[in-house]
Amino acid sequence: MNFDFGNRIKTLRLSRSMTQEQLALKLGVSPQAASKWESGTNMPDILMLPELSVIFGVTIDELFTMT
Repeated sequence: MNFDFGNRIKTLRLSRSMTQEQLALKLGVSPQAASKWESGTNMPDILMLPELSVIFGVTIDELFTMT
């Protein structure tokens, strides 16, 4: 199994036809921060996980689905 949180964020974002800028605006972070999450350079703060799950309509566990 392989886990790639950045790719999971990107997949969920694209499945909702959302840009990195739109995601960043919803979370109150810079578009650069969202870009760094997707590239794997950085991870979102753990306190953002509930917000991400609401935005994407998934559970927090589903954010971490293994592939």
